[in-house]
Amino acid sequence: MKRKILNLLLIITSLFGYLEWGTENKMFLFQGEWEVLIKLFQDPVAAAHPFTLTPLFGQILLLITLFQKEPGKILTFVGLACLSLLLLFMFLIGILSLNFKILLSTIPFIITGVFVMIESRRK
Repeated sequence: MKRKILNLLLIITSLFGYLEWGTENKMFLFQGEWEVLIKLFQDPVAAAHPFTLTPLFGQILLLITLFQKEPGKILTFVGLACLSLLLLFMFLIGILSLNFKILLSTIPFIITGVFVMIESRRK
């Protein structure tokens, strides 16, 4: 049960990553994902980018683990890795640009990811 809760927390914390670019452009990842999902059905080629599809695939994998009796380690690790590509990159951007909104929005995901790794080593 603890693994399922951690996987759910990974999904939730990944959705609240915050992005800012340019002067007036900003959004949370859940807003961006909604736009990507709409574009996937309208114009799949426009939405086909590794930084959009890889985290979405990671969230789908983690969502699958929530319906398993015992969440699979491999699905959890692959889902975590897919999401980590984007969120750790955002963390790095937050550090380099000294943008504390971006930086702070990624910390809950990183902490949850560390707890997932610790919990997986216990079993």
